[in-house]
Amino acid sequence: MTSIDSQTITTPTAQELVARVNDLLPLLKRNAAQGEQDRRVTEESIQALTDAGIFKLAVPKRYGGYEADMRTMLDVFKAVGTADGGTSWVVTLTNVCAWFTSLFPVQAQDEVFGADPDAKVSGVLAPSSTAEKVEGGFRVSGRWYYNSGSWHATWAAVGMPIVDADGNVVDQGLALIPAQDFRVEETWFVAGMKSSGSNCLIAEDIFIPDHRILSVPAALEGNYPSEMLESEPNYRGAFGPVAGLVLAGPQLGLGQAALDLVIEKSSKKAISYTFFEKQSDSVAFQLQIAEAAMLLDTANLHAYRAADDISAAALRGEYPDYVARARIKADIGWTIDHVTRAIDILLSAHGAGSFADVSPLQRIWRDSATGARHAVILPAVGYEVYGKALLGVEERITPIV
Repeated sequence: MTSIDSQTITTPTAQELVARVNDLLPLLKRNAAQGEQDRRVTEESIQALTDAGIFKLAVPKRYGGYEADMRTMLDVFKAVGTADGGTSWVVTLTNVCAWFTSLFPVQAQDEVFGADPDAKVSGVLAPSSTAEKVEGGFRVSGRWYYNSGSWHATWAAVGMPIVDADGNVVDQGLALIPAQDFRVEETWFVAGMKSSGSNCLIAEDIFIPDHRILSVPAALEGNYPSEMLESEPNYRGAFGPVAGLVLAGPQLGLGQAALDLVIEKSSKKAISYTFFEKQSDSVAFQLQIAEAAMLLDTANLHAYRAADDISAAALRGEYPDYVARARIKADIGWTIDHVTRAIDILLSAHGAGSFADVSPLQRIWRDSATGARHAVILPAVGYEVYGKALLGVEERITPIV
């Protein structure tokens, strides 16, 4: 197993990581349409991002990773999202699954990152499988939808029921399984985020040792089995808030890409059936641009406030209380809400040409709209969770807070 002296690693700053992404933007944009057609990010883009270290954000320094904080991860996911939503989604989910992996016992981490510092982990929390308790672990069979980045994954973190010797479910687990133990069934035929390759993973009667299983309810309360938490504070972050907030990164990038494109075209594009030869001369258009920009500013402010709160609590060694976590869940929903509203305004401002096949705007719109419906970040759920928490209502509607 490979282990690296973390004291010898020079960790790139957030600015340096974003600069690396910016250098790749022409490539990522050029490959975006091909990724949609293939329903997977092109290998050229994956390899370029791998070479730039973009899949190592959440990997421990012990294995040559960067142990990035939440603000850095948002910065990078947003930057990739300005080029392509599907590529950003794969980068995001692979990195957060690396973060999940870093909560497991070191023995499991060694098997993933120690054996391959460039390992890529995909994941699905839902325990859509069966399990049988055997000596030293479990035998598991299952089908896990929808596993983003499935084509590129060398490992997967998947949900499973934890059962006793009699088959009674006593807990819910997250299990690490290597690529040789699962196969990919192509099921991702959708309107947006097409290149995310969020297919079904299938495993049949595989053995998973105990050290590669983590209790999800315990994790949701901040109880992680990693032996390195004292020296690696970024892995003390709150499980639910981290799992949700990362998904805001691609959205922020898509919103920024839409705004930049509409502004850039406005000095060359007329408003049909009016006397405006340039959109930018129209007061109505100016007002739409301002409103969209302010909505995106609001989205960024809430997302980065949540990022800073998660990281600050982790550095202090404190697990945020339920109300604080509920507010972060609402922050995430607010972010998603405001990005999608901004993109809708920008589509109307730009005009019917937004929906031409050759326009990047229609892909931005489809990618954002699809990603915004991920169950973990639904705005209405986040608002209800936060409202109940503020009012002291004991009813819980989701465990992922």
